[in-house]
Order: sequence, then C-alpha cells, then structure tokens
Amino acid sequence: MKKKDRLSAIEKIIAGKEIETQEELSNSLGERGITVSQSTLSRDINDLNLIKVSGISKKFKYVKASTTGGNFTEKTVNLFKQVTVSMACANNLLVIKTLAGNANSAGVAFDEMCFPQVLGTVAGDDTLLVVAKTNFDAEIILKTLRTL
Repeated sequence: MKKKDRLSAIEKIIAGKEIETQEELSNSLGERGITVSQSTLSRDINDLNLIKVSGISKKFKYVKASTTGGNFTEKTVNLFKQVTVSMACANNLLVIKTLAGNANSAGVAFDEMCFPQVLGTVAGDDTLLVVAKTNFDAEIILKTLRTL
C-alpha cells in the first residue's frame, strides 16, 4: 500500500470515530486490511500533524492540528507569526512574547483562531498570556501555533 493511501485511511478513521491510542488506530487500520508497524504509524501521525485533544466519549482523541482552532484566514496567521517572538508553556498558561507594542494585535489574531481549549487571554505591551483549561490543552495550543 502506498503511503498516501495509508495516510488517507488514517484521516478517514480519526474523522469517523474517537481514537485515543496508537494501538486503537493500528487495530482500525487492520480492520481495513492495512498492516503497519508501530514506528511507521508514529511517523504517519507526525506527518499528518495529529495531536490529541479532549474527546467526548474517550479521555482524548487524535485530530489534525489544523482542525483544533476556528476558521481563520491566512492574514490572521501571518499577523500572528510576524509579531510573535517566542512562546512557552507554564502549566496551563501559555506565555507569548511579541514585538514591543504588539501583544494586543497578537491577542486579536489569537482570539480569531477560536481554540476551544482556551479560557481567556490577557494582552500587555509585549506579552500575551493565554489561560488554557488544562496543562495538556496548553501544550496542544503551543504545538498547533508552532505548526502554523
């Protein structure tokens, strides 16, 4: 089987049901007649930019990182990227350093991304503070922002 077809099958599986572990994903692929090693599956997850978010019926589920936020434009992403200097997590807090005087602009762009894991944001002069629901959610947001 071609890699492209395998990746497409993974995307269809995670879109159709909540998959919490690589083992579950491997079993679902097996049900479709696709046998894959753990190392290949791990690379596929990375290639598809899959992350885990809070699920409804399971504790966590795999989703594509680009689907965790709302519908935002390339212009919004470009603005955010242009003014952002660094990003780091401290428990459930995400600290985003910006160019001087640009934290508010970064905050507006960030808020347009509509991350469901966010409780709120506070902008200063050169720092945007994002309060996530959990430590894990803060890490998800950080990973997503770094892949923009």
